[in-house]
Order: sequence, then C-alpha cells, then structure tokens
Amino acid sequence: MDTFDIGGELTVGRLGFGAMRITGEDIIGEPDDVAGARDVLRRASDLVDLVDTADSYGPGVSERLIGETLAPYDDVVVATKGGLLRNTDGEWLPRGDPDYLRNAVLCSLDRLRVDEIDLYQFHRPDPEADFEESVATLAEMKDEGLIRHVGLSNVSVEQLDLARDIVDIATVQNRYNVGYREESDVLDACTEYGIGFIPWYPLAANDLDSVDGIEEVADAHDATPQQIALAWLLERSPVMLPIPGTSSVTHLEENVAAADIELTPEEFEKLA
Repeated sequence: MDTFDIGGELTVGRLGFGAMRITGEDIIGEPDDVAGARDVLRRASDLVDLVDTADSYGPGVSERLIGETLAPYDDVVVATKGGLLRNTDGEWLPRGDPDYLRNAVLCSLDRLRVDEIDLYQFHRPDPEADFEESVATLAEMKDEGLIRHVGLSNVSVEQLDLARDIVDIATVQNRYNVGYREESDVLDACTEYGIGFIPWYPLAANDLDSVDGIEEVADAHDATPQQIALAWLLERSPVMLPIPGTSSVTHLEENVAAADIELTPEEFEKLA
C-alpha cells in the first residue's frame, strides 16, 4: 500500500478506517453488538495504520471503544475531531469557541487513553465563533503537547489559508468521492501544499448508481463498485487518504483490498 507522511513525519498507509459506524443507530449510543465492534477495530488495526473518529460519534462512544480496545496504540495513528456536537435529536451543532475546544480535547485525551492526540481536527467552523481564534486554540494545545498535529474539516480554501498562517495544517477532511467533487478546489490546494486530504463519504454512502461506467470497470477487475470508488480516489491525488467506515469485518477487508487495484489511465478517465 502506498504511504503518506501526515505532518511530514507520521507515515501511514493511504487507506485507513473511519470509526463512525461502530456506534449505535444514527451514530447515537452504543452499538447493538459491542463485541462485534471491538472485533472490527482489532481487525482494522491489523490491516491499516490510520483510524479516524470524532467526539461526536456516539457521542463519545467511538472514541471510548477505540481507547478500550486498541490502547496503547502500536503502529496505529489515531485521528479524532472536535467542535461539532451531536444531540439526541440527531442534529449536528457546530461549537468552536476556545473554552469548548480546550475541554473537548481534554475529554478526547481521556477517552482515547493517550497523553497526546496524533491528529486533532477542527470538525466544522462555527459561524458563532471566530475561526482564527478556534484554530489558535488548537495551536496553543499543540504547543502544550496535547496535540501532535492539527487538521481541519469542512473548510474552504480561504479558511485553509487563514489557518495555515496560524499553525501547520497536517490534513483536511472534506466531503469528496467519485460522484461528488464540489470540494475539488480544496483537494487541489491540499495537493499543492502537500497536506493530507481525508475524503468523508468516500463511498458516497454506497450510492454509486449515478456514476457512469463504474460497474463496467468493476467487472473488469472482478471487484465491487465500492472498491473501484476507493481505487479511483487513491489515483486522484497522492495526498488522498480515504477512510471508509463499516461495522463489518468482511466489508472492512473488502475495502482495504481496494488499495491493490490499479486502474488504467483509460479507466480513471472513464470515471472522471
């Protein structure tokens, strides 16, 4: 598997695991099968070396299960996110004021059972908070040794550039997949800057029917459309770090196998 150096020094395989789905229904509460969720995490740690989560998944459930199951982390980089609340009505509520972010980082440290978070990502800019103050707070916690690398999520190129004036940005996590490319300008900026780009919904929530040609390419490789969608992302940019999520060990193994699929230039263009 090809690798990428997060922040220039954390080497990871370019296909990781997203731990959003190891929670309950609608990403709220405990999973129905806690033992099964732990099995997925253990298998993920065997296959990949980047696990991504967020404090809002559960909320707190995904981070806690990762901490209980995988800590101490041998050869696994754990990334988490903060700054987006998840309430029991299923709403996602941005919260980026400095006091909140500082407390969120401390809680994530506790749940993940670490003294320093490998990669901490500002989950979503808060329209009620000053974006630069939010980023500056994460920069301060990096200086204090609580965060190793700072990332952003759901940002524009302009916000990325503002943040880069405050602290080194290691990754950006925005929506992007073979069927949704409205964040291409952010991806292109990350490619230019050498910043890792973590596409969320890398499998388009398994809604790939609208992608012309993907079934044909999948048949040519004896693969699933989902595997081709991941292979296309990996071909799209050398900074691309897909993190498909699943609650199934079988699907996890299928997703990771996509890293071995090599699309021809013609196949890539067919899907482009």
